[in-house]
Amino acid sequence: MRVLVTNDDGIDAPGLHALAAGLHRAGFDVLVAAPLEDRSGSGAAIGNLQPGGEIRTEARAIPGCEGVPAHAVDGPPALAVMAARLGGFGDPPELVVSGINPGHNTGRATLHSGTVGAALTAANFGVSALAVSIGWNDEPHWDTAARLAVAATAWLERAPVRTVLNLNVPDVATEDLRGVRWAELAPFGTVRAAVVSSGEGPLQMELRDTGIALDPDTDTALVTAGYAAVTSIVGIRAGEWQPVAAEIERRAARPAPPGSAVVDGAESA
Repeated sequence: MRVLVTNDDGIDAPGLHALAAGLHRAGFDVLVAAPLEDRSGSGAAIGNLQPGGEIRTEARAIPGCEGVPAHAVDGPPALAVMAARLGGFGDPPELVVSGINPGHNTGRATLHSGTVGAALTAANFGVSALAVSIGWNDEPHWDTAARLAVAATAWLERAPVRTVLNLNVPDVATEDLRGVRWAELAPFGTVRAAVVSSGEGPLQMELRDTGIALDPDTDTALVTAGYAAVTSIVGIRAGEWQPVAAEIERRAARPAPPGSAVVDGAESA
C-alpha cells in the first residue's frame, strides 16, 4: 500500500525521518512530501493558492529510505497532502501518516495542530490517516513512536475509508510503555496558551503547564500516566440545526429595530 508521510516540522525533522524509515522497513510503499520548513500550528491550512501560481518543491533524500521519493513543499502539510492525493507526486497515496511530532497533540487543541490537520485533510480527500506525536524532550524516543505508528498504519489498512486516528506516545523506551489505551479528547492538552504581556509593544504568549486533574480516560491524562493514547478524530460535518434557516429568513425579512437585543430567541428592547 502506498503511504504518504508528512509532518508540520519540516522535511529535515528527525521525527519524520524515523517515521518514514519505520514504514519503509515494514514494507509499505512510502512517499514523502513535507514542508520545506517548520509549519507548526498551521492546522489544516493550505496557504494562498492563486490561479496560475506555482508551488516550489525540492527533491530530497531521507536517511534510511533509499529509493523512497521525497519532496520538500513550500507550504503547510495539508497542502502537501492535497497535492499528493491529486497526483502531484506520482500515484496518489492510499493512506497518510503525519508526524512524528515532538510534543503531544491532545485535547481539543488538536484543532490547531498541523500534524492533525494533515490527517484530517487526507480524510477530506478520501483516504484514512494517522497523526502521531511523542512527548517533548531533547532526544525523544522516536523508535517507540515509530513502532506504534507502523502497527496503527497496518490497522488502518483494514479500517473504514476516511478513518482518522490521533496517536500520542509518552517519551519512554518501548519496554517502559505501560500500554496503549483508547482515549476521549480532553478539554485541553498537556499545556495551555497564556498571554504574558499585552497593551503597548509586542504581544507575548507562551505555553504553560495546566496543573489541572483530568478524567483518567482522556488522552492528556493517559499520556501523562505513561500510556499511548489513541483517539478517532472526525473532521468537518454538519450539525442538526435545520430550523436555523427558517429563523434567519424570518429575521432578514423583518429586521429588528435599532437598539434591540435578542434574548432566548425573542427580540427585546
